[in-house]
Amino acid sequence: MAKDIKDEKIDYLFNGILSLNSVEECYAFFQDLCTVAEIGEMSRRLHAAKMLYNNSVYTEVASQTGLSTATISRVNRCLKYGSDGYITVLDRLENKDE
Repeated sequence: MAKDIKDEKIDYLFNGILSLNSVEECYAFFQDLCTVAEIGEMSRRLHAAKMLYNNSVYTEVASQTGLSTATISRVNRCLKYGSDGYITVLDRLENKDE
């Protein structure tokens, strides 16, 4: 998929994100970049990915995240057949907590 969206402007965005050094810097950057709703949607999708990765069922994920079953299905498809982006982040966050 990366080849479908890859360009210099997106590289610049991602390098900007990678340059952030703290959660506080992320809050500041994403508050400037996105709407509150967009940030909330991304966080709900990551939370859904975590729940699905830990074998939660769709009804539980929908109840806890407020996401539609269509969005949950997309997240699940990405977990199973995607570019492993969710898995990379989830594994790193889990290892960070240990």
